[in-house]
Amino acid sequence: MQIVVKEVETRRDLKKFYQFQNRLYKDSKEYVPTLDIDQKRSLTKDPALDYCSNKMWLAYKEGKVVGRIMAIVNPRYNELYNLRRGRFGWFDFENDINIAKALADTAEKWLKSQGMTEMHGPLAYNTMGRQGMLVSGFENTPPVNCLYNYPYYVEFMEKMGFSKECDWVQYRLNASQGAPEKLERMADILMRRYNLKFLDIKKMNKAQMRRLEDNFFKTYNECFKAVHNFIPLTKHEISSSASHYMKLLRPELTCIVADENDEIAAFGLCFPSMSEGFKKARGKLFPFGWYHILKEYNHYKTIDLMMVGSSPAWNSKGLSAIYHSHLAASFREHHIACAITNPQIDTNTAAVKVWESYDHEEFMRRRCYIKSI
Repeated sequence: MQIVVKEVETRRDLKKFYQFQNRLYKDSKEYVPTLDIDQKRSLTKDPALDYCSNKMWLAYKEGKVVGRIMAIVNPRYNELYNLRRGRFGWFDFENDINIAKALADTAEKWLKSQGMTEMHGPLAYNTMGRQGMLVSGFENTPPVNCLYNYPYYVEFMEKMGFSKECDWVQYRLNASQGAPEKLERMADILMRRYNLKFLDIKKMNKAQMRRLEDNFFKTYNECFKAVHNFIPLTKHEISSSASHYMKLLRPELTCIVADENDEIAAFGLCFPSMSEGFKKARGKLFPFGWYHILKEYNHYKTIDLMMVGSSPAWNSKGLSAIYHSHLAASFREHHIACAITNPQIDTNTAAVKVWESYDHEEFMRRRCYIKSI
C-alpha cells in the first residue's frame, strides 16, 4: 500500500505529530508518555528555534498517520565543529521499514537542499533535548527525560545505511549502599584543603536563586564544552532551562559545591523518578495527570541522576568525590533504593569509571546514527 509523506503545515497536523508517539506506544508497559503541552511547546516555542531551522513530516497509509520525523539544521553546531551536518529527531514509525525509509529519505532530501553533507540522530535541537535511539535495555522503563523505542527501530536504521556515531550508556545503581569509605575520606580532605562549602538552596531567597541559576548554567557550558556534540546554551536557552529544571530541585537531592568566593566548583543534581506518574497521566495534565506526577515527585524510592560535573578550573582536583559522597549519604538518609544515571558517552572513560565503585549494572544504551548524504 502506498505511503504518503506530507509536511506538517497546520495546527491539526502539529497535533497529529506530537500525539503520534503516545498512540504508537499505547500498549507498551515500558514507554513513558510525554505531556502534550510540553511537546507542543518544544515544537513551537523552544529557544533553540531562535537559530535552528527545521521541517516536520507525517507519513500516512490509507489516510492514517503511521510515522513522523523532524529534520533540523543547527548552524551553531556546524560552525563550532566546522561541519555541514544536519540532524533528525522525533523519528517514530510503525513496524514497516518502508515507512521509516520514506520518512528518512524525505528528511535527507531537505537536509541536502540546505547544503548538508551528513545527517545524524535521533537528536533534539541541542544537547539539553532527548537524544539517542535505544539499542539495549528495552525491558526497562526510562527516565522522563529519555527516549524509548521498539527494538525494530535498530534493525531498520542499519538496513537504511546508517552506522554508529556514538553510544550513550546509563547505569542502575544501588542507592542505599552509601559511598565507599575511601571516597568519603577523600571528599573530607578536599573540602578542608580548598576551603570549599555546600550551597544550601533551602536558605536562598528568590534573588539568590536567580543568581545561582545564572552561575550554574554558565558553569554547565564550561563543564561540558569538551563533550562529544555539545553545544553551549544561549542566554535564552539558559533562561528557559533554569525555569524548567531549577524549580524541580529538592534540597536532599542537590549538591552544589562552591569556593570561598561563592563560585560554583562542582555540582550534582538529581530528581525524583516521575516515570510512573507520567505513565498514569497518559500525556495529559488534566483532569488528574498533575496529581499522579506530583505524587511521584513527593513520594519516591528511585531517583534520576541528571547532571554531575566540575568547573574546568577544578577538573584535576578530584571534586567528583565530594558530590558523590554527599549525595550517597543523602540517599541513605532518605531511604532511596535505586538511582538511574543520566546518559553518558561511553568513550568518556573517566565519567563511566566512577560507577565501578558502586553496585551497578548497565540499564540502557542509546545510539546516535550517522549517514553521508
